[in-house]
Amino acid sequence: MATIVLPGDEIPPSLLPASRSRPLTLGPGLLHTPPSAITATLAGALSTDTKKNAIWLEYNGGRYIPAVNDLVIVTVHHSSVDTYHCAITPYASFATLPQLAFEGATKKTRPILAGGALVYARVTSASKFLDPELECLNPSTGKADGLEPLKGGMLFDITLGMARRLLMKDNMAAGTVVLEELGEKAQFEIAVGRNGKLWVNSGSTALTLGVGKAVTETDQKGLRIDEQRKL
Repeated sequence: MATIVLPGDEIPPSLLPASRSRPLTLGPGLLHTPPSAITATLAGALSTDTKKNAIWLEYNGGRYIPAVNDLVIVTVHHSSVDTYHCAITPYASFATLPQLAFEGATKKTRPILAGGALVYARVTSASKFLDPELECLNPSTGKADGLEPLKGGMLFDITLGMARRLLMKDNMAAGTVVLEELGEKAQFEIAVGRNGKLWVNSGSTALTLGVGKAVTETDQKGLRIDEQRKL
């Protein structure tokens, strides 16, 4: 059972991950007050990752704020000479995606993306004073690693908390087995954006809708693991 905390609650040491090999990492919703107090700044469920020695709050409110290395699903709004200008969230400034920031892209082979195209990208720069910057490749290898324009499929809105959970490597720890369970019964591909977006694609419209509905229902109803397995 997850521990629910309210703004101002102090997190007891017994709930913190205890790794001696890594420094403790605080995620969204938590504040460190020297020398050792950790308090909640939001209402939500306390979550931990023992491998990364990290702790954060799962919450569904608020708006997405870009952070470096976040994976996001963006919509191309328009392009300039060498840059795509993309929407990460409504009513926010556009992020910039260089047209050569794709695997193997040159001036002749760069992808041609029209307004409305979806792209799975990584945030490379985020500042209060500058527009976010994106890329679709691993700078150390030059490979896409799954970051690319998303063709076909359907886009679903999910909460920021659900997006965080789906991106965790340990599904059981995240409490989200719905995609793993569905993947044993049918073939489909997905992309999860930290900005509250889920893209699903398959060879069947009915299957694509079914996967999207199962995830959004899990999200909206807060289904437990045993309930997710019945979907």
